[in-house]
Amino acid sequence: MKAIIPVAGAGTKLRPHTYTQPKALIPLAGRTILSIIIDQLVDAGITEFVFVVGYLGEKIQHYVEKKYPQLTCHFVQQNSREGTGHALSLTRDVVGNDEVLIVLGDTICECDFKEVIAAPYSMLGLKKVDDPRNFGVAELDETGRITRVVEKPQIPKSNLALVGLYKIKETQQLYECLQSNIDNRIKSHDEFQLTDALECMIEHGVQFNGFKVSNWFDCGRKDTLLETNAILLKKYKLASNPVLPYENTIIIPPVSIGEGCNIKNAIIGPNVAIGDNTVINYSIVKDSIIGSFSNLYEVVLKASLIGSDANIRGLSQSLNIGDNTEIDLG
Repeated sequence: MKAIIPVAGAGTKLRPHTYTQPKALIPLAGRTILSIIIDQLVDAGITEFVFVVGYLGEKIQHYVEKKYPQLTCHFVQQNSREGTGHALSLTRDVVGNDEVLIVLGDTICECDFKEVIAAPYSMLGLKKVDDPRNFGVAELDETGRITRVVEKPQIPKSNLALVGLYKIKETQQLYECLQSNIDNRIKSHDEFQLTDALECMIEHGVQFNGFKVSNWFDCGRKDTLLETNAILLKKYKLASNPVLPYENTIIIPPVSIGEGCNIKNAIIGPNVAIGDNTVINYSIVKDSIIGSFSNLYEVVLKASLIGSDANIRGLSQSLNIGDNTEIDLG
């Protein structure tokens, strides 16, 4: 089985960060969104990956090849962003006849991946939501078999959202449906959707069963990203390294502090993730994500997302600062 991870999106909801950093590489609880996904799949026994890259794709490729040299990885370029259906259609030659596990690159799910992989049918990950109109939605019969899927329906007949996790056994039918939709210009919300290809497969008799994920973390926006960071910090039980004391500094767990950081005269935490080689002095930081190689001096930050190589001086309560930014708030 191969894993397909589409990571070609521009991440417009996380700008300015995604002007210079792919959304999948934004730090999260001491790791990155992409590394959490890959580690889950490697633990389930998958060793071959297909990444659909586009915007800033060279950074994705460099990161994966450096961090996971033991894996077999393929990188497929999507030059025009026309939806997940179009992105997946580009992987046909690489995948061949192998079964695939598709995991969207901006969503973290918790489930028994080994059980999903071993299932005798194609499987779609599901989660109940309050307002399903913003998601792909699955309708099930009494046996748990999926009878219909619809992308962002105006009048949903189910509150079971597709979480971005798909196990496909009938890959040839998948690619035939994807290509048919592209040839016939069948779009939903102005894009070629994977959901429409799945509905095509269902109409042609392919059996899909649903499985419910225990947790589903959306990392596509600043507020949900910070919430996910706090949850995962608690889950991973991360804190600062006790053998590296920081001068005149109070650490309030859970906190993740990268290597080579210089922190003094500060209060850090709770729910803070700091990248490598960052300098923080005379500052208070809580409920925030700070990138690598940044410098913070005399600032008070809460609910903030700070990119890498940022320099902040002064006082602020909530910021959304991209990479390579220099700010003086004094």
